[in-house]
Amino acid sequence: MRDIGHEPPLNLLLAPKRRPDRPAAPPVRPARFVGRCFVTEAEIIDALLAFMAGDDASEDAFDAMALALFAYQFENNAPLRRFARQRAKTPRNVRRWRDIPPVPITAFKELTLSCVAPDSAMRVFMTSGTTGGARGKSYHPTLKVYDASMTANFRHRFMQERETIRMGVLFPDETVLPNSSLAHYLALALRHFGAEGSGYLMGTEGIDVEAVCAALDRATETGEPCALLGASYSFVHLMDALPPDRRFALPAGSRILDTGGFKGQSREMEAAAFYDQLSATFGVPKRLCINMYGMTELSTQFYDDGNEETPPVKSGPHWIRSHVVDPLTGREMPQGAIGVLAHCDLAHFNSACAILTEDAGLDTGDGFLLLGRADGEEARGCSMAIEEFLRAAQGRAG
Repeated sequence: MRDIGHEPPLNLLLAPKRRPDRPAAPPVRPARFVGRCFVTEAEIIDALLAFMAGDDASEDAFDAMALALFAYQFENNAPLRRFARQRAKTPRNVRRWRDIPPVPITAFKELTLSCVAPDSAMRVFMTSGTTGGARGKSYHPTLKVYDASMTANFRHRFMQERETIRMGVLFPDETVLPNSSLAHYLALALRHFGAEGSGYLMGTEGIDVEAVCAALDRATETGEPCALLGASYSFVHLMDALPPDRRFALPAGSRILDTGGFKGQSREMEAAAFYDQLSATFGVPKRLCINMYGMTELSTQFYDDGNEETPPVKSGPHWIRSHVVDPLTGREMPQGAIGVLAHCDLAHFNSACAILTEDAGLDTGDGFLLLGRADGEEARGCSMAIEEFLRAAQGRAG
């Protein structure tokens, strides 16, 4: 293993905080470090699960975990290592999570970004794309961390005070889309939080509109709250398929989760009009029409607190941090300036914990505003950033 520096053990910094009234998390084997590098994948997983089990994390604790993870990825992910060296960023001189060079998401289409051999991955999630087109790939040697990240975050942000709720899913299941991270996400939601009677309302032939209407009418008659979850475009297709005067008055506590935007799969709608129509059609207040922002290149999702105003602030749990950067230099933009969103996701341990998106955003202090796809100077910066990454990762001259 390369000598990547020698600093005090980080175990004390990484100890998760816990409320006195919360039962202790199951014991995990303490992680050992060489410098700032985890020794084994198993120890990474143990440390991450312990970190995620806490209620919160200080900036120092997050930095410690992020730097240890960066050292591991620098050691075991050759394209990332070459890029980081090109940026003169190594575990010897990176001192904060904000300084870890983010990998442009397009690189996931062009290169294998994995700390383990790709053929040893338990699961490979792929970005959506046209037949025959390049698709980004995210390799998962285990889903233990991904699943823990999803369920803890979903429980807090979407379920809120409820343990379970009857769910209808407007998206194909994992047998139809085995490489879809969204299909897996929704399967986890059903498995862990779906009450009796939950299920899929969409298959290979599309949305079963009759089944949707029957399920929603039943909820209205019984007074039992329910939840509809699916891709944003699925909701557009459903609303378009309903008779113009068809409306539902779902019981109090019912909620909706949409994600992913329209992606050319349905007619485009302005966000405000989309949530107005969702609320009017299903009788769910806009504060309970929640959007999830997730990516194949991440293992953690962001949520808003409803869409009474658009765009709403989005935020994540304590094991992910975000900032707004200049896409070419990686430098943070001044507060209030629009730039490109970069995320540091500790749960994405096998690939690159820091990624550069192609989404424009604005830092709000308590989260960020998602402003759509980068364009103009931001888009040009993203293109130049990916070219720089590929040139460095493939060892090409500038």
